[in-house]
Amino acid sequence: MKEKIIKKATDMFLKLGFKSVTMDDIACEMCISKKTIYKYFSNKEKLIEEGTEVIHQKIHSLMDEVVSKNFNAIEENFEMRKMFKEMFQSFDHSPAYQLKKHYPEIYEKMMANEIEDCNKMFSQNIVKGIQQGLYRQETDVESATKFYYTLIFSINENTQLESDAYKLEGKALEYHTRAIATPKGIIELEKQLINYI
Repeated sequence: MKEKIIKKATDMFLKLGFKSVTMDDIACEMCISKKTIYKYFSNKEKLIEEGTEVIHQKIHSLMDEVVSKNFNAIEENFEMRKMFKEMFQSFDHSPAYQLKKHYPEIYEKMMANEIEDCNKMFSQNIVKGIQQGLYRQETDVESATKFYYTLIFSINENTQLESDAYKLEGKALEYHTRAIATPKGIIELEKQLINYI
C-alpha cells in the first residue's frame, strides 16, 4: 500500500504541482481514507521526500540503461536528453522549479544526491569521449563536468515551464559539447543536432 500511495502521489505532484495537491486529493483519487495515508507518512513533506527518492532511483536506472547501450559519448548525451523528454513531456511546470520554490529543504537534499550522481556520469562521459577522439585530449574533466551540471541545474531550478527548460538544456548541451569537442566531435554533434533538436 505504501508503494501505491507514493506512486499515485508522485504522479499527482508532478502533473498538478507539489503545492496544490493535498492529502485529501490523494486519498480521494485512490478511494482510501486520509487516515490510511497518515499511517505511512506523518505529513505531506515526508510523502514528497519519499516520492522524490523514487523519481531519483527511476531516473538513474534509465540513465544506466542508456549508458549500457554503448553509444558514442556525444550520442549518449543526446539519448539521455531524449529519455528525459519522454519522462517529463507531460508536465507543464518544471518539477525542480516547483520543489525549490515550495519545499526548499527537500530540494536541497535531492540536489546533493543529484550533483554526486551527475558528477560521476558527466565525468565518465567526458573520459569516454576523450578516448573516442570526440573530445579534446587536454580537456579538464573536472572543470568541464562542473560547468555543465551547474548550467543544467541552474536552468531547471530557475525556469518555470518544462518546455522552456527543455529548449535551454538543448542549448546547454550544444554549448558544452562545442567547448570540448575535437573536429571529429563537431561532426558528430552536427549530426545529433539534426536528429534531435
